[in-house]
Amino acid sequence: MLREKRLLAILTAVIFVCLAVGILNSPQYDLSAKQEEHQKKFGAVYMTLNNPFYEIIDEEIRTEVENHGDVLLSRDPALSVEKQTEEVEDLIAEGVSVIFLNPVDFERMGPALEAARAARIPVITIDTNVQDSSAVVSTIETDNYAAGRACAEHLLQTVGHANILLLKHSTARSAVDRITGFRQTIDGHPGFTIVDEAECDGQLERAMPAMQEMLERHPEADTVMALNDPSALGAMAALEARGRLHDFRVYGVDGVPETKELILAGRMTATAGQSPRRIGRLAAQQAYRLLDGEDVEQLIQLPPHLWTRANLSPSQTKEWD
Repeated sequence: MLREKRLLAILTAVIFVCLAVGILNSPQYDLSAKQEEHQKKFGAVYMTLNNPFYEIIDEEIRTEVENHGDVLLSRDPALSVEKQTEEVEDLIAEGVSVIFLNPVDFERMGPALEAARAARIPVITIDTNVQDSSAVVSTIETDNYAAGRACAEHLLQTVGHANILLLKHSTARSAVDRITGFRQTIDGHPGFTIVDEAECDGQLERAMPAMQEMLERHPEADTVMALNDPSALGAMAALEARGRLHDFRVYGVDGVPETKELILAGRMTATAGQSPRRIGRLAAQQAYRLLDGEDVEQLIQLPPHLWTRANLSPSQTKEWD
């Protein structure tokens, strides 16, 4: 009798385990499968991730996407148009729902944009636009012209004359707009002369030798307008090597914490600050609104904030907006 009760108990336990396993393995209860079914993929291709500005934008987009339970695939073409086009095509093959694009060359994005259009995948440009803005659904950027203008206005207000060097990145629309804003604001003011200009792709390691060469050609120069903070840091390295940093005015664009510290210390003049965190969040929000069938703004421009020693506090140097 006791032996029969034990057998019955064992059989009952086996039946229970079999039923439990069957339930857990049944497709209608496979929670992971259901999550995968509704998970969206997004793609992001930057001109380079060798810049903290783009790292922060990517971080903000990723946070927003992952908070929705979705996936962000990020790519770094290292300033190569050809590689960026290939990476856009790879993301299309991955089946992404939206592509965030920070174009290497705003005039040469046609093949990548055409591939996305053929696949019916919307493209949102971030930080800088493409030549044909109708090829993308939305652009989120700083008012780059205003950033350059703010630097020029500060220079005009603080000194009576200047011999100016420009550090440029002519394949990036954002950089072109900044330098144009600076140049057009300076234009027509006697005593303010642009004596030389050079390309540096917005990279510190390219800005330093470019600045060294311009200083050799123009020892009379006393001011540099750099398209972004990494190139401003490269210019400062060149000036430091020549013992000229103390008597040189250095302008940049971005608002990197390190450059704000240098401004507070009196070693850099000003930077037109951007908000990469806001750009990243807005880009992701635009993407989800688009997928929900809502209308999205074709252009969102955020105002820059000019940081100088007069309006900076130590606490404001610790974080990027």
